[in-house]
Parts: sequence; C-alpha cells; structure tokens
Amino acid sequence: MSNVNLEQALLIAKTALEKGREMKFHPLTVIVLDAGGQTKTLLREDNCSILRQDIAMGKAWGALGMGFGGRELARRAEQMPNFFVALNAMSGGKMVPVPGGVLIRNAEGQIIGSVGITGDTSINDEICAVAGITAAGLVADTGDK
Repeated sequence: MSNVNLEQALLIAKTALEKGREMKFHPLTVIVLDAGGQTKTLLREDNCSILRQDIAMGKAWGALGMGFGGRELARRAEQMPNFFVALNAMSGGKMVPVPGGVLIRNAEGQIIGSVGITGDTSINDEICAVAGITAAGLVADTGDK
C-alpha cells in the first residue's frame, strides 16, 4: 500500500493553513491521514474551538473510509440519510460527510491518504485542502469529477 509520507503531510498541512490566512478565513485545524487511517500530522491554529480536531478527523476519516471525497459523501448522505445514520453508528460517530474531507491520490490514481480541514465554511476548508495537496504534487479528490 502506498502512503502519503511525513514530508508531504507537513507540506500539505502548512500550505493549507497558509492558504487560509491568505484568504482571511477563520482559524483552521488540519489533519492528514495515511491510507491506513493513521494520523501523519495535525496542525491547529491559535483560537480554534475545542471540537475542531474531531471535526477535521471526521471529515478525513469519512472520505478515506468510504473512498470518495466529502462532496460525494454529502450528496450520498442527503440521498440516503438512513444509510449514513447507520454508517455513523458503525464508525462510532467518526464520519462528518461534508466538503473539507479530501482524498489524496498519487499520479497513478491510488488513494494514499486524506485531509480533513475545519474552521471556516466547508467550501473554504476544502479550498485550503486542495491547495495543500496540489502544493505537494499530489492529486486532490473532493468528490467532484
């Protein structure tokens, strides 16, 4: 299994936070998971509220667990709410099916990790995740084709 490495994860997270500051977003929390769902890095800006780490993890974990980005998760959750209630129960409440959970793919299209960001609107969080993944020379999969 190919994985995002620590150097890539740090670049993704730092670039994502820089993008958020550049765009004057609220303070962000970003987590990068490897393909096995393990934390590679977690960065939390000053003044983030106390649930932000859990929300970022839920976005990243949900995308990785289901194999598609947060936008597709959100669409499916809207279409199949009972299924997502069951998924959330099975996962111990770990899934947050909204934009801001972005899969990391390598050049061959393999999933090598995921990013979860929270702190601003979900769409703005996603903008930062994509900026970080792109800066690392990897492919961001938001769930939109």
